[in-house]
Amino acid sequence: MSDDTLDSSDPRTLPGFFDALADEELLGGVCTDCGQVLLPPRPACYACGSRAVDVEPQSREGEIFSYTEVHAAPPAFAADAPYTVAVVELADGGRLLGRVNADYADVAIGDPVELTVREPTAAERDAALDYEADWPIHVFEPR
Repeated sequence: MSDDTLDSSDPRTLPGFFDALADEELLGGVCTDCGQVLLPPRPACYACGSRAVDVEPQSREGEIFSYTEVHAAPPAFAADAPYTVAVVELADGGRLLGRVNADYADVAIGDPVELTVREPTAAERDAALDYEADWPIHVFEPR
């Protein structure tokens, strides 16, 4: 499917990805040419450029690949600082950035986590672009 035929409900678009996430389904793109997992899915593979991308359910479990603590948060999230964010390598091979529901001192590379989904807070809705305001928020919970 070429990307000019995608509509916003297709999971290879951000609205489609977040619609699926709101339904508790984590979908990833998987390149049929090189096997790269794309999170969120895209109409073309960023590893090899192929447009042969299938959409497949992905594991919500993974491990911390890299992490940091945010001290100087954007104004809408200043009251949340400091908070931990991480790149998580999921069991199916894709990587996804998100908040970790743990203090920085309690997180280490390789720690097991699981993706959870929740409604955005008022501050998150206020900070979002109009079309993003109702998108769910994903958070990684330590296991």
